[in-house]
Amino acid sequence: MHAGESTPSRTRSLPSPGARRASVIGAGSFGTALAVLLARAGLRTTLQPRTAEQSAALTAQQQNAVYLPGVELPPQLRIEPASEGLVRADYVFLAVPSKEIASVVDLLRRGPLSGRSAVVSVAKGLVPPHGDPPSTVLRNALSGRAVACIGGPAHAQEMVHSGAGLVVASEQEELARELAQVFTRAGVVCEVSNDPIGVELAGAAKNAAALATGATEAQGPNAAGAAAGHIFAEVWRYAERLGARPESMIGLAGTGDLVATALARESRNRRAGELLSEGVPAAEIPQRIGQAVEALESVPLLASTLARVGIAAPVTTALGALISGEMPLPEWVALVRATVPPPARWRRPQRGWLRRLLAWLYRR
Repeated sequence: MHAGESTPSRTRSLPSPGARRASVIGAGSFGTALAVLLARAGLRTTLQPRTAEQSAALTAQQQNAVYLPGVELPPQLRIEPASEGLVRADYVFLAVPSKEIASVVDLLRRGPLSGRSAVVSVAKGLVPPHGDPPSTVLRNALSGRAVACIGGPAHAQEMVHSGAGLVVASEQEELARELAQVFTRAGVVCEVSNDPIGVELAGAAKNAAALATGATEAQGPNAAGAAAGHIFAEVWRYAERLGARPESMIGLAGTGDLVATALARESRNRRAGELLSEGVPAAEIPQRIGQAVEALESVPLLASTLARVGIAAPVTTALGALISGEMPLPEWVALVRATVPPPARWRRPQRGWLRRLLAWLYRR
């Protein structure tokens, strides 16, 4: 676990692992893969698509032919619409885009939701209209309930067949460790963190940087690398202000996830950037790709959030303008190449007794 104190959690009197129940709301590629892993780990798992039609199709085909083709659903995996309720779930995973978190919170409030249920977000974006991290929204809306989030490089197809490097983050140490054990049983490496805001903002930065990389790759690797680096630095200044720690941005949840996304030809965010560079309007891109593209929604919200809190973010702001069609690609690339980061915050040498004390402590 990362350094720092964890928020004490209330006692979670859960049954043995084989008797625990998990519900996954959202049957896109990652939600479906997540449900498969949870079932493999021995949890009594229910996958809950957003519509009855999708639920019927998954039940009939025993695979998600639209979002995760070729992956057979385990026979023990139950499938039912999200409207069926969550009263028996020990863990409720929200595998929906960040813009839909608020509507799912309303669903959870209507319940019935078990008093012991922990809620876990897998969204990699901010929640409109104020640009809050998903875990913050969930903690505020579901007061007193244990909340966690998941990050890290985890493309759905590879995760199901070969594994992944996940990060589970929660202020409740017991919950984070429980979830890590679940994924370990499913054959997935899982880091434990008590920095959910850092992990979530690392995911938001990754999506924005991956889209920027796709948009600038044809102009050269220097431009693509500069775009990604500027965006990570701009988002980090916001994350730092909210109390996040740098290791969340440079570890699996941040740079690890960025490398995986930038290298993956099937990455939705990278492909969206490539289509933007070809002149395809942002409104047409999800239909071309066949799935929602989180960065197309989250980057403008991220830019407005950074502006609202007074953080200079020229590259993230310009990326939002590229998405909206207000900035042509050549101007975007020129801005990326010309942007100079803020001046370094120099560390001044310690003098006198304090310097001697620090030197003595270092030698020990």
